[in-house]
Amino acid sequence: MDTLTAHTSQLTADELRAIRSLLDDAFEGDFADEDFEHALGGMHVVIGVDGRLVAHGSVVQRRVLHRGRALRTGYVEAVAVRADLRRQGLGGQVMARLEEVVAGAYELGALSASEEGAGLYLARGWSVWPGRVGALSPDGPVRLPDEEGSTYVWTPPGAARPDPAAPLDFDWRDGDVL
Repeated sequence: MDTLTAHTSQLTADELRAIRSLLDDAFEGDFADEDFEHALGGMHVVIGVDGRLVAHGSVVQRRVLHRGRALRTGYVEAVAVRADLRRQGLGGQVMARLEEVVAGAYELGALSASEEGAGLYLARGWSVWPGRVGALSPDGPVRLPDEEGSTYVWTPPGAARPDPAAPLDFDWRDGDVL
């Protein structure tokens, strides 16, 4: 098994195509171009077995407004494991590497989890954000009630945990904001 941690700029066009193919398969066709775009521009963890990509995840920088302060946030994107290799620890290996990136460069880790993926994140110490979730839209702050209950946060060792009484307002982006 080979594990690589690399910035998007260090990945070849073939590697990016292989990542996109894995994500399309893992999300069963429910992975749009905008979703892939969200996974780019940061650090990727890729795991290969016998020259085939079997697991991926990335962390990109987001700004999250909390109590009037912009938190530098490592946002986890596009975590996927090939279907026939799930439940063998590969997702945990990907997350361990991504958490190292978050701990080394960010004040907060965040992600939006599906019901299927929630167990992985909870087992690793991520927790559902109990407060309000919103976005800084082009028209001003908006609440994202559909994201409440599926937005997870992780605080790196030594970092202060955000106050759940105050909302987390994420920077705007095209497609799914979270």
